[in-house]
Amino acid sequence: MSRFPKRAAWALALCLGVAGGAAIAQQQKAPAGKVGLGRVALPEEIKAWDIDVRPDGLGAPVGKGTVKQGEELFLAQCASCHGEFGEAVGRWPVLVGGRGSLKHDNPDKTIGSYWPDASTVFDYIRRAMPFGNARSLTDDEIYSITAFLLQMNEVVKEDFVLSNENIGKVKMPNVGGFFEDDREKSEKHFWSKACVTNCKTGEVKVTGRARVVDVTPDGKSGPKVE
Repeated sequence: MSRFPKRAAWALALCLGVAGGAAIAQQQKAPAGKVGLGRVALPEEIKAWDIDVRPDGLGAPVGKGTVKQGEELFLAQCASCHGEFGEAVGRWPVLVGGRGSLKHDNPDKTIGSYWPDASTVFDYIRRAMPFGNARSLTDDEIYSITAFLLQMNEVVKEDFVLSNENIGKVKMPNVGGFFEDDREKSEKHFWSKACVTNCKTGEVKVTGRARVVDVTPDGKSGPKVE
């Protein structure tokens, strides 16, 4: 048998030992709380991930698009799932309509009836659409598709041009339906200090059981859920 495999194995073990020792030494030199691995991200790397657009338009990339351009792009890129008029195909999401339905038992949460900001439409399309080919659209194309969807929901007019300069100024129909979580103030009077020791004296009494209060329907078919 040749001695070469054995020599190669010894050399590999020696390299791994040196590399492992160097990594341990690097970690020992690192400041507290750091492991000494990796490097600081470059500005261009951060920029590639920093693509969120705020409701006020901050973060929107430079660009623009018209309703007409958006209609052509929507038919080519989106209609196969969302329908030619945003009415949806099969069980894909409906994008248009539903205005005034939020108080119904089965509301239609579309762009026009539910979404609070135009930037949400742009941001979602930019990140995830078209389905199966995300991040394939240019910024101008996304502005155009967003403008078309806003026009279909009667938020803007047919001659509207959406851009980074006005996306934060578009007023959505349901913007007033959203508010800051104020439970710390509005519900604080319901709060009480939790008891952790010596909280209950005497025997604990069971007042109800699931099989008694009849939480399971008798019929074999339950209510329709969509």
